[in-house]
Amino acid sequence: MKHIHGGNVYQYKDCLDFSANCNPLGTPQSVKEAVIKSLEHISDYPQVGCRPLREAVGAYEQVDPENVICGNGAAELIFSLCRAGKPGRALLPAPTFAEYEQALESVGCEVEHFWLDEAEDFRLSGEFLKALHKKLDIVFLCNPNNPTGLLLERSFLTDILKRCAELEIFLVVDECFLDFVKGPEDYTLKGVIHQYPNLFILKAFTKRYAMAGIRLGYGICGNRELLEQMELSTQPWNVSTMAQAAGIAALREKDYVEDGRRTVFAEAEYLKTEMSALGLKVYPSQANYIFFKGPEELFASCVEKGILIRDCSNYPGLCKGYFRVAVKKHEDNEKLVAVLTAILSL
Repeated sequence: MKHIHGGNVYQYKDCLDFSANCNPLGTPQSVKEAVIKSLEHISDYPQVGCRPLREAVGAYEQVDPENVICGNGAAELIFSLCRAGKPGRALLPAPTFAEYEQALESVGCEVEHFWLDEAEDFRLSGEFLKALHKKLDIVFLCNPNNPTGLLLERSFLTDILKRCAELEIFLVVDECFLDFVKGPEDYTLKGVIHQYPNLFILKAFTKRYAMAGIRLGYGICGNRELLEQMELSTQPWNVSTMAQAAGIAALREKDYVEDGRRTVFAEAEYLKTEMSALGLKVYPSQANYIFFKGPEELFASCVEKGILIRDCSNYPGLCKGYFRVAVKKHEDNEKLVAVLTAILSL
């Protein structure tokens, strides 16, 4: 179970997938067309360094392209960051995204956990600051956290960042789901990358544009030496021609992103209300997914009725009975609620 993720539509072929948290509007047509057009260059190697894509990302994020690095999904960047930095000891909140620990362990890093309290809805508390110490080399934080969907205020993140700088700890903040919260600019730390060379911000196209199969992520960092080390630790053609073309096309989709955000805001409230009314323990997620607690056998029961949800029992700090569902279009969400109603009424 350790490295099982959502989106396993190949095993569960006849299920409506609520286990992967992508934009509910689906992949933009312009992105699909860009991939098709890019096939004209299928016999050529991809462009090393992704310069046009990095320039497009820089314009989108309002940062210097020299401070952008692209990768084969955000997951690859997590691994290349660990290979480049070679941390010896790390601190992770738990539960959180599994790839951080997997990447750290792949370079022999010792991992400490800061266990999040269920009684506090698994919210990261001020006690985390006290858990930072000089023997740590790196800290990973996910904002909003996966799978809980809880946001960290920028003021709190800044306190953590300052403390990490004092202790010479490198801080990675994963903002992959920040696109689906209200007022994302109020939470991002990208504005301080030049003040803090110990900061790396992780982002991806996967969720924002529903293009998980393309594998495209990027990082933002003011530390050019680190970015160069990451590039050296990754094979040169890591981002395919199709992915680079898809990314450039996707970044032009401004209305699509806003439409997806509005859909998520409305449908998240619908799902929270309906699921709570069914007696499920629904946590206050602020992302494009709902984290909740239900019967331990709920995953299997949902699969039997053609619905695939995310069993979160393989997250450190969680056990059987914790689940996550994506926020999708209303007609799909109605199907989820109908299935949950049928199962829980038995």
